[in-house]
Amino acid sequence: MLKLLIADDHALLRRGLRQIIDENPDFRVVAEAANGNEALRLLREQLVDVVLLDITMPDRNGIDVLKQIRREFGKLPVLMLTMHAEDEFGVRALKAGASGYLTKDAAPALLVSAIRQVAAGRKYISAALAEELAERVGGGITESPHETLSDREFQTLRFIASGKSLSEIAFALSLSPKTISVYRSRLLDKLKLRNNAELMRYAMENRLVTWSDPPA
Repeated sequence: MLKLLIADDHALLRRGLRQIIDENPDFRVVAEAANGNEALRLLREQLVDVVLLDITMPDRNGIDVLKQIRREFGKLPVLMLTMHAEDEFGVRALKAGASGYLTKDAAPALLVSAIRQVAAGRKYISAALAEELAERVGGGITESPHETLSDREFQTLRFIASGKSLSEIAFALSLSPKTISVYRSRLLDKLKLRNNAELMRYAMENRLVTWSDPPA
């Protein structure tokens, strides 16, 4: 019996995932979390075999939660299940230690297959993401400027692009405004941009954020 934890802030989505999972007699959802901190607390209280983890959650970014899971629980399989397209977060999630990456519009059969694959200790990635990774290893793809950003810098970019102030970003990330200002300066330097307007334009042109898309 594979024991699963679902971490997603949308209750309806969690219910839908549970229904799909419950159709498989060897799967069982043993815990649900509405945010990253709750997911970590539940993992400390009970053993699970696979974690289904969203990226955009209200308290902690899913990539941050993934890194904490790696520190505390070693190789526990974590399947990132998110609305974000693979070219936004796929490579970044795998670098952080994800066992797989799947978008929420995937077919139920694909989700079940992905769960089985990561539970068996293998990676699950789509053909498109696998091709992109191969191109990167082989030097066939030139790294985009935003791919050189750290996870915190990348988060700061997406928050600024969504119109958030430094103080609002600091509150969301539980950091000081001064620290966020440092991240902003670093990403401006790395992207060779001058101000927030240029950051917003860059993010939109590279499909890193849309006006209806909450930052992760």
